[in-house]
Amino acid sequence: MLSCQNPLLRVLVVDDHELTRVSLKLALSAQSQIDIVGLASNGKEAIEMVERYRPDVIILDLQMPVMDGLSASTHIKSIEPTTQIIAYSSVEDPQLEVMSQTAPIDVFCKKDTATKDLINLVKEMGDRKTNPLDGRANTSGND
Repeated sequence: MLSCQNPLLRVLVVDDHELTRVSLKLALSAQSQIDIVGLASNGKEAIEMVERYRPDVIILDLQMPVMDGLSASTHIKSIEPTTQIIAYSSVEDPQLEVMSQTAPIDVFCKKDTATKDLINLVKEMGDRKTNPLDGRANTSGND
């Protein structure tokens, strides 16, 4: 049976702060086309969940214990090269921004971004994974 509905977008949230993980889970779960496949508190857990769940989009904090987001992104892209990674950070460190530009992440998003804008970015990044030739525009201006 063919369906005109968009497939569910599998999203993994990775942040060492529980409140951030739970808040993002609640906000994203309210979207009918988004399925939260996991919550991880560090890069090592994120890699394990990528191997298990093969998410379409990952919201990945950059500064975490055990393994940071930049290191994890390299491992994640070696497992699932088409998974879209949103580097999610509150840090105002220019050195971190330079490092994030050379890491295998797809877009950088500040933690003070409005929730609706982050949700739209997740959907856009999911479109890039499912339609790679169609995902040229980035409405957040962070490409």
